[in-house]
Amino acid sequence: MATTEQPFGIDFGGTGIKGAPVDLDAGDFAAERERIRTPEASTPENIAEIFVELLAKFPDCTGAVGVTVPGVVRHGVVLSAANIDKSWIGTDADRLFTEATGREVHVVNDADAAGLAEVRYGAARGRSGLVIVTTLGTGIGSAMVNDGMLVPNSELGHLEIDGHDAESRAANSARTREELSWEQWAERLTRYYRTLEMLFSPELFVVGGGVSKDSAEFLPLLDLDTEIVPATLRNRAGVVGAALYASEGGG
Repeated sequence: MATTEQPFGIDFGGTGIKGAPVDLDAGDFAAERERIRTPEASTPENIAEIFVELLAKFPDCTGAVGVTVPGVVRHGVVLSAANIDKSWIGTDADRLFTEATGREVHVVNDADAAGLAEVRYGAARGRSGLVIVTTLGTGIGSAMVNDGMLVPNSELGHLEIDGHDAESRAANSARTREELSWEQWAERLTRYYRTLEMLFSPELFVVGGGVSKDSAEFLPLLDLDTEIVPATLRNRAGVVGAALYASEGGG
């Protein structure tokens, strides 16, 4: 295999670290991805060591590296850490990982990476205007992309709706925890997405997360004015979006 300047995407989460070189023309992995279990001590320094090991598995891929983080990221600095070690808060992850790997590394919020991938290659490809991508899982992740440009760190899962943090009632975890029917959950989702409509008047909603594979069960039940469609990249979105973000120089 010849040396290539293809970017490398790493999707770092609370349970697993996935990585692969990415073909930006196809919007897909350029080689089979590797997955490493996230260690219990998931400090930035420990994760940096894993990234070095991960990149060593792809010696012919020499492009920029993009990394997703489950937290708010501003200019490469991590500002929150919901499901990872609290020592991430205040860490200049761009600098740390660049120095550790000897590669140009750019860090991005995980939902933002998925949003970029869905707009460039997935369900929102070719769509103009404001696209809001939401991931319905343990919480609600969100990404806002306007005419292809990311509006970072939107955190729309934490809007207060009817006196509640939105994700506490509308995330997929709430559906399973409370044993809601699809119809009952759809009522809550309608309330959530109607609030987003009122605030932002988007052109399109894209729904990701593992539950998106069951989109036929609940999306037709939503009463919205805005078109809403399931994500198409699913578990590839983080890696692809991270690589795309890095290839364009980060934020």
